[in-house]
Amino acid sequence: MRRPSVPPPPSTPPTPPFDAPAARRLRLALQMGPEHVAYGMQVSYGLPYITSDHVIAWERGITAPGKNELTALAGVLWCAPYELIGRPRTLREHRAARGLSAEDVARAVGLELLVYVRMEESGEWRGTERQSAVLAEVLELSLADLTTLTGLDGRLAGLLRGAVTTRWQAYVRPVNKMVPLNRRLLESTLQELHRYYQRQLAATRTWGAGGSATVEASRAGRDFLDRIVEHFWARLGSGNPDNTL
Repeated sequence: MRRPSVPPPPSTPPTPPFDAPAARRLRLALQMGPEHVAYGMQVSYGLPYITSDHVIAWERGITAPGKNELTALAGVLWCAPYELIGRPRTLREHRAARGLSAEDVARAVGLELLVYVRMEESGEWRGTERQSAVLAEVLELSLADLTTLTGLDGRLAGLLRGAVTTRWQAYVRPVNKMVPLNRRLLESTLQELHRYYQRQLAATRTWGAGGSATVEASRAGRDFLDRIVEHFWARLGSGNPDNTL
């Protein structure tokens, strides 16, 4: 007996990533309260259900406005809709930023729709190397975005911490295997990150224990290690040979 086929999940319009801090900043610049924003969306854009609670929830990142709500909110705040769209972080947000449906992406990378949707929901991309390459092309992902979406940030952070705290030369090959880059560019980047961290470390030794300058240098060093992946991509993107990170 033939088993009935399972229908694919309904496709929902993707929602662009919402920049909550930008919405609050723009509202305050106009000296408007949440109730004024809600009233403007009700009267000028025909959204009678919008209340100040909606506006507050959007600004706190609890919920995000839908497409029509985003357009109305931008109108009330006298800005373009793109000014309220944040940088995509998740697979779903990257897809939304490109205006693609789940079916579009699943078909392009060669996955069943249900399998792809589950990856979006779990936040774990488990495609093959070839599928990852197609995904990067379809969603116009940077190497940094692809590394994050494929779950390699943690491993990359471990390698980079090793490079800045010990001999950076030993980490060129493993880092390059994970993120294919021009070798000379990678070497100069790792060397610069290593120098920066070692200067922070030397400062704590020079100033001695207990002083405020020592504490500040130590805190800066810890923060640098915590955000090492961010510094790595920023340094690669700057193309700047100086010591500023």
